[in-house]
Amino acid sequence: MYKYLILAAGLIGIDQWTKALIVKNLSIGDQIEVISDFLYITSIRNRGAAWGILEDHMSIFYAVTAVVIIAVVYAFYKYKSEHFTLHLSLSLVLAGALGNFIDRMRYQEVVDFVQTVWGNYYFPIFNVADMCLSIGVVILMFYVLFGDKLNEKKRKKKGKYYFE
Repeated sequence: MYKYLILAAGLIGIDQWTKALIVKNLSIGDQIEVISDFLYITSIRNRGAAWGILEDHMSIFYAVTAVVIIAVVYAFYKYKSEHFTLHLSLSLVLAGALGNFIDRMRYQEVVDFVQTVWGNYYFPIFNVADMCLSIGVVILMFYVLFGDKLNEKKRKKKGKYYFE
């Protein structure tokens, strides 16, 4: 289980490092083209959630983050023998929640900078913590749908190859 907490800490570190680079080197609104007509580094700040939802309601974000952290830590301990996909999803969700929480505590807003464009569609600008949250939730949904089968395979494999 500790390796998943170390993973979360590493991802938080990457998130905070990339955000510090943006804050130090780009003014709000500055943009760097990475891949023409697809990927840009665009420095913005978000005082809400995705798409600016609940802008300037920091107390809600603090409460939600506290609940998420408590739930994730509880799930790590309660389900420590479950398939690794659950633990991976929890570590990603934890990293994402804490990464953006740190921004909200430090700046009262979140530093966003990854902008993707597909034709005329501009996806909302995001950051590493947002990626962790999104990927973690997708893996968690996969686990919810297929976790029983994954855990059954794990138990059979353990019983077949290990002495109990």
